[in-house]
Amino acid sequence: MFLEPNFRGQRSGWIEVVCGSMFSGKTEELIRRLKRASFANQKVQIFKPKKDTRYDDTNVVSHDENAMASTVIEKSTEIYDLLDQVSVVGIDEAQFFDNDLIDVCQKLAVKGIRVVVAGLDMDFRGKPFGPIPGLLAVAEYITKVHAICPHCGSLATHSYRLSNEEETVVLGEKDKYEPRCRICFEMANILDFRVR
Repeated sequence: MFLEPNFRGQRSGWIEVVCGSMFSGKTEELIRRLKRASFANQKVQIFKPKKDTRYDDTNVVSHDENAMASTVIEKSTEIYDLLDQVSVVGIDEAQFFDNDLIDVCQKLAVKGIRVVVAGLDMDFRGKPFGPIPGLLAVAEYITKVHAICPHCGSLATHSYRLSNEEETVVLGEKDKYEPRCRICFEMANILDFRVR
């Protein structure tokens, strides 16, 4: 379904991206922004990828167990058919979606919808992850949040995988990942490479 642009009678929407490493508070910030919009009597709808089942099959849940009901989808273009007269759309774990998400978000913004997207900006290798780099390029507002590196106390920007799995997408929590600063991330990768 193509959303007709709304050039009259309503101001333009926009795209906000909240990104960072694991355990940096991305989902917590997404939920906070959507709850504030709800308190302002704005109709909010939140979407999450079907593959994200870590805390709950349907709710969006932060690491500190703050939760919000969501609509589970497999492909980003499903958003078009599931929208219900909303003024704010939230999208969690955006790195798990296809690259069509960039176009979907832009069309929603042109329609006059505020779009708030949260996701990892880098995978466990330290490489740009999924549609997030493209969303960062087209977003009006970008918030990079940080965790704390448990090894040195610096700001953590990377998600270090503790397991030996090589697939890009491996669901897990503190059992499989920890936040690391750039130096501790690089040092661990050098040591891992020597061991393998």
